[in-house]
Amino acid sequence: MTGAPVFLGSEIYRRSSYGPWHPLRIPRVSTVMDLSRALGWLNGEQYMTSPRAKSAALQAFHEPAYLAALQRAEARQSVTGEERARFGLGTTANPVFPEMFRRPATAAGASILAGELLKDGGVIHSPAGGTHHGMPDRANGFCYLNDPVLGILSLRRMGVRRIAYVDVDAHHPDGVESAFADDPDILMLSVHEERRWPFTGGLEDRGAGLVFNLPVPPGFNDREMQFVLYELILPAVVGFRPDAVVLQCGADALHEDPLSRLSLSNGALWTVVAALQPVCARYLVLGGGGYNPWSVGRAWTGVWAVLNGFEIPDRLPGAAGAVLRGLEWPGHSRSRAPAEEMFTTLRDAPRDGPVREAVPARVRTLAERLLAWT
Repeated sequence: MTGAPVFLGSEIYRRSSYGPWHPLRIPRVSTVMDLSRALGWLNGEQYMTSPRAKSAALQAFHEPAYLAALQRAEARQSVTGEERARFGLGTTANPVFPEMFRRPATAAGASILAGELLKDGGVIHSPAGGTHHGMPDRANGFCYLNDPVLGILSLRRMGVRRIAYVDVDAHHPDGVESAFADDPDILMLSVHEERRWPFTGGLEDRGAGLVFNLPVPPGFNDREMQFVLYELILPAVVGFRPDAVVLQCGADALHEDPLSRLSLSNGALWTVVAALQPVCARYLVLGGGGYNPWSVGRAWTGVWAVLNGFEIPDRLPGAAGAVLRGLEWPGHSRSRAPAEEMFTTLRDAPRDGPVREAVPARVRTLAERLLAWT
């Protein structure tokens, strides 16, 4: 694949929810699709419907017994106590819901297809991807399957050897790290909130491979992200000379997200997306976390704009604004209603602040390790 960037999506996300009280009860991917179309940014040539991965393809990473249990749970809409304990299904984080296999299998199918399409180069955005907590034999952290791992393995099958995986989600990608921590041809770099679930990804944690974890303090702001980007992320990725870059661009690091205490604007995420795009010929940008329907929809629509070089308007046209005004957040308190800018703009105001010493101190620690590696 070469030419214009490709958007991988599906209508399954429009009608699917984890349940009325789960953080993933909100619309996300469907908002990005609708908003991009309302802005004239998503035509039929660039949009591809994601296939649903079959069990045989998922077994590249996941255990057959787990996949069978996941499909059984969807079919009967219940789990036994043994299945809950063994496979992490039917829990508060990973509940039983009508599309509990088909929905994650569609996101996994997108990442697997992306690996195949990127064989000869290109750019792909799959906002439904980024389920980076999934383990081979159990659901974990809202993630029933691990599509980033499956996407990387798909790239490998296409002959792509050196892959840089960068993760800027508020939560550490424990599932991806467990898969590739000892692989010398995978560079893993995660920027995530310190002392935040899953409580892995410490500064000193490392495998036999190239693992760089940067836990950052609450309130992590745009200037701090800019510092991390130019002092750590870009030097590490460029120096690695990857054949492909996979970016997990979770939107839960944004200031409005209810499941983190970080304070980025969506412009900070877009700067990371833009900076990594020229590094090599193959670029896969996934979604990830993001639990405020307005901030996540605006952020990932902006990612698509950045990948295409579209100009982001200062004020949204009426059709795009209507998409945002039509969103609902079930169970959301009226006292936390979104600001008017959430309906009328795509770009957040910058969330600048001081670069606190904890950030460069930790970057220096990782930079020393990076220097020893190079």
